[in-house]
Amino acid sequence: MSNTMNQTLDPDPNLLELRAKIRHSAAHLLADAVMQLFPEAKLGIGPPTEDGFYYDLEISRPFTPDDLEKIEAIMIDTISKDLEFVYAEHSRSEIQNLCNKQPYKLELVDEIPEGESLTTYSHGNFTDLCQGPHVPSTGAIPAFKLLTVAGAYWRGDENRPMLQRIYGTAFETTDALEQHLSNLEEAEKRDHRRLGKDLELFLFDPLAPASPFFLPKGTVIYNLMLKFMRDLYERYGYKEVITPQIFSTELWKRSGHYDNYLENMYMIYADERELGVKPMNCPAACILFGTQLHSYRDLPVRYADFGRLHRYERSGVTHGLTRVRSFCQDDAHIFCRPEQVPEEVSSLMNMIQETYTAFGLGSPKITLSLRPEKRGGSEEMWDSSEDILRNALKNSTHSFEEIEGEGAFYGPKIDLFFRDAVGREWQLGTIQLDMFLPERFDLEYIDEHGMQQKPVIIHRAILGSIERFFGVLLEHSGGSLPLWLSPVQVIIIPIADRHIEYATEVQKQFVNKDFRIEIDSRNERMNLKIRQAQMKKIPYMIIVGDREKEAGLVSIRGREEGNLDSLSPENFIKLLRNKL
Repeated sequence: MSNTMNQTLDPDPNLLELRAKIRHSAAHLLADAVMQLFPEAKLGIGPPTEDGFYYDLEISRPFTPDDLEKIEAIMIDTISKDLEFVYAEHSRSEIQNLCNKQPYKLELVDEIPEGESLTTYSHGNFTDLCQGPHVPSTGAIPAFKLLTVAGAYWRGDENRPMLQRIYGTAFETTDALEQHLSNLEEAEKRDHRRLGKDLELFLFDPLAPASPFFLPKGTVIYNLMLKFMRDLYERYGYKEVITPQIFSTELWKRSGHYDNYLENMYMIYADERELGVKPMNCPAACILFGTQLHSYRDLPVRYADFGRLHRYERSGVTHGLTRVRSFCQDDAHIFCRPEQVPEEVSSLMNMIQETYTAFGLGSPKITLSLRPEKRGGSEEMWDSSEDILRNALKNSTHSFEEIEGEGAFYGPKIDLFFRDAVGREWQLGTIQLDMFLPERFDLEYIDEHGMQQKPVIIHRAILGSIERFFGVLLEHSGGSLPLWLSPVQVIIIPIADRHIEYATEVQKQFVNKDFRIEIDSRNERMNLKIRQAQMKKIPYMIIVGDREKEAGLVSIRGREEGNLDSLSPENFIKLLRNKL
């Protein structure tokens, strides 16, 4: 594979560190301002985030937009005073006395082990339990903005009190802040939940929490994504399988999911047995592989499975299509010999590049995620699997970054990140190396010497969750999907009722060539129909009236190009074929 898949350039690490200090400091100013307006407020936590900062707070009523304006005004005044951030270490009794009216802070103090330092940062009259770091003084916060208020359970626990979370953002310059706010405004316009409604693609209903219904047009897109992957599988040597959705608990205990993933699974009881709805396909793939005797000549065996998966996600973290409870993955499991892994990784990188190019995504950033704290298998197994993936990436010449602690519980993984049109980063594809499940399922193949050996498993997804990819692609494209993926590729707009017959003749020619085409035969003005077709993001419009009917032509208008030359239907079909 050519070296076109270079890592996306991220901001300079020094700049990221500066932003983190600015945002952490701004969070302290936010808490200080709230305490000045609401002295009875109870403080939670206020960390910096990738895009800004927040603070969790408890007061007796909801924050209002007017409150945010007052809080901002106090923060601006504090910045103008250029107060120093002062670091201090304390004894446990001093901290407990300092936080005696702050129960959430006392809870945090109680969790700090004996012997560890207890530290605060102060500015002016405000002091907060904190390890830092911060900018030197409040005047070193150049630009900030408070954004929204949302509910947040204390410590993310649904059984704990619901606090109010004030979100804000801060940057090193006013220009950087304004660019970020502009991106947020553009992201709101591109929100896939809004586009899904406007374009009649999907919907949600409370009777099926966090589980989407795909409408006819959305189903066209969904199926085209699956077809794209199936066509790819034909060329890359995959065999598609179908596996059950519900398995006995015995399977989940054997695979390790019962010990490591139970909180995310749906469990049911039938015939006096505990059963689990599958959250992933890998144990089913292991069952398939284990039912047959395999020679080394059979390997690699590549099973692709589009089975529906179910994972319990807390209601507070579900979000449109990008975080759902019911979904499908372009999932596959490759059973191979350890020495075949580099070649398989190289092949997967080719598949990934081909796929992301077809969907207009460009080149991803690549990370190698290493052993997490909660994991299965021996340290020797992890050493070996990490080395195999690391060397496979080095041999492929792709740039990558190693990330500690982010691997799957059964093995390290290569993750692929895509930055969308408004600068947000999404994790899409993944390549995971697994020596754990072959041991748990006692999987074997016969080597060239007639000896039994353990295969390794490569778990891989390119799009990832089809639902999540659908949402990300909608936001990246703003709903203007490429011609091949648009649910309606062409719409015919007759100028008057007498032109519907000719429009129908034209439609048949396109349908016979497998184009998705509709006629807008409503009794509405032509300009209104054109405007609405534009809003529906339909790639091409055909306008037909007396002139077009007499000449056997169609007038064409493109979504991006505007008005085009008139052509015969046959020539327009050829033009569209060249664009697919």
